[in-house]
Amino acid sequence: MKPIVKHTILIAITALLLVLWFVGDRLAADNRREITCKGVVAVIADSADRAFVKAGDIVSFMEDYGTYVGLRLDSVDLHRVEAVIDGKSAVKKSQAWLTDDGYIHISVTQREPLVRFQHGETGFYVDRSGYLFPLQSGFTSRVPIVDGEIPLRQYRGEPETEAEKAWIGAMTELVGYMSAQKVWSDNISQITVLKGGDLLLVPREGRERFLFGPPTDIAAKFDRIRKYYESIAPNCDPGTYSTVNVKYDGQIICRKK
Repeated sequence: MKPIVKHTILIAITALLLVLWFVGDRLAADNRREITCKGVVAVIADSADRAFVKAGDIVSFMEDYGTYVGLRLDSVDLHRVEAVIDGKSAVKKSQAWLTDDGYIHISVTQREPLVRFQHGETGFYVDRSGYLFPLQSGFTSRVPIVDGEIPLRQYRGEPETEAEKAWIGAMTELVGYMSAQKVWSDNISQITVLKGGDLLLVPREGRERFLFGPPTDIAAKFDRIRKYYESIAPNCDPGTYSTVNVKYDGQIICRKK
């Protein structure tokens, strides 16, 4: 077959496919003018190992969209649907589409909590990007807890000031280091922020409290904690020391009860 004939046939097939696509799209559009919306089908795309946001939550979030059940399917604004769902701080990203059975389908990717902050009665999470979002009813994430004098003025969205962003960044780096070194994520149960900004690390076992200082020089300070457990604690009776100060370079200062 000559090249020019092949080229002509290819153009004809492409044109036919375009016509079929156009006709199908018009038929689907005409069909949706006659279909009314029956409701929402929500799917949590990453819920295999957690259920931070539930499908029922997504349906509830759609109350902020307004009336949609009973409306013509082609009148549903998918961009607005996604904007409503993405506006919920526990949601990282959503995707919405329509099906000819009359339903809005919404797939949601959740934010992943890295740290839980507790400031008085107010609790909130932060993810790896430093984004702050509130606790969710019916779900508690097993992540490190930070309480005490939290130096933040608001607990939703991005931190307000550069100093707050820097502090959140340092805290996520601290928790990331603990997670990477599993011995610390298993052993440290709580972190308290003291007045002045020093951190106090509370282990799951033992009565010692580790005065960590600010969230800087993280690896070196954990190395001093390791040296305490390896070289000092075995030579003392349990509970001998109430506070172990590792905030200063090259020093481990133990204070008795």
